[in-house]
Amino acid sequence: MAYNLLKGKRGLIFGALNEDSIAWKVAVKAKEEGASIVLTNTPVALRMGKTNELGELLGAKVIPADATSIEDLENLLKESMEFFGGKIDFILHSIGMSPNVRKGHHYSDLDYDLLLKTLDISAVSFHKILQTSRKLDAIENWGSVLALSYIAAQRTFFGYNDMADAKSMLESIARSFGYIYGRERNVRINTISQSPTMTTAGSGIKGFENLLDFGDRMSPLGNASADECADYCIVMFSDLTKKVTMQNLFHDGGFSSMGMSLRAMDQYNKGLEHGSESHNDHIYD
Repeated sequence: MAYNLLKGKRGLIFGALNEDSIAWKVAVKAKEEGASIVLTNTPVALRMGKTNELGELLGAKVIPADATSIEDLENLLKESMEFFGGKIDFILHSIGMSPNVRKGHHYSDLDYDLLLKTLDISAVSFHKILQTSRKLDAIENWGSVLALSYIAAQRTFFGYNDMADAKSMLESIARSFGYIYGRERNVRINTISQSPTMTTAGSGIKGFENLLDFGDRMSPLGNASADECADYCIVMFSDLTKKVTMQNLFHDGGFSSMGMSLRAMDQYNKGLEHGSESHNDHIYD
C-alpha cells in the first residue's frame, strides 16, 4: 500500500545491483511512493548486474559512476540534476566491499593496500558523495541522506573483518557531516544499522548463514528483512522525519538491545550437549 510519502521528490540511489539488493527494494518502494529516481553503480556492476533492467522498470535514469572517483561523482550529480530539472531530495549510499574478505585474509593478517580499498569503497565514498554534493549545492534544503551500516561498527563479530572498521568510519562521517550540512542547509544525514541480510555483499562474509540464524534467535521481533529496511528508508526520506539527523538508527528487531534470548540460549545448550558427546566431556575446547 502506497502513502505518497515521496510525492514530487527526487532521489539518487547507489548500489542497486539485483533483486537481492536493499537498494533495489528501496528504489522500487520510492517509485511507488511517488519519487523520481536516478540509479547509479560502477560500470562493471552495471554490466554484471541488473541495474539497467530496474531502470527500465521504474522509468529511472541509470548513470554509471565509481563512488570513489570525484570526477565520476561530479558528473553523476550534474547529470542527475539535469534529469530531474532541479536538486536532489534524498540519497541512499548502499555500497560496501572488502577485498581482504574476498581474498580470505584474516583480520590479524590484513593486506594494508586492500584495507585502504575497503575503507575507500565502503566509507570514504560516503564522504566524497557528501563533499561533492555540498560543493555543487546538489541537495535540496531539508533533504535526507542515508547510508547502510551494521552493528559490527560497535561490537566484534567473527568474520566481519575490516568491514567493521569501514562501518565505524561510515557512521562517524554521518555525524561529522551531519552537523555541517544540517547547520548550513537543513540536510539530515543518518545511518541505518540493519539486521544481517542475505544480499550479494552479505553472502561474502564467512559464516553469514549462521550469523543470520543467531540474529533471528536473539531478536525479539526477528531479523528485519530487506523489504522492511526499504520501508524504513522511505520514512527517513520523507518529511515525517525532518528533525532526525546524525543518528545511527538500529533496524534489527531489537538485537542491539539484547544480551541473551531464550531461543539463542536453547541453541547454545544444544551445542554444549553435542560438544560433550563428541569430545568426551571436554566441552570448553
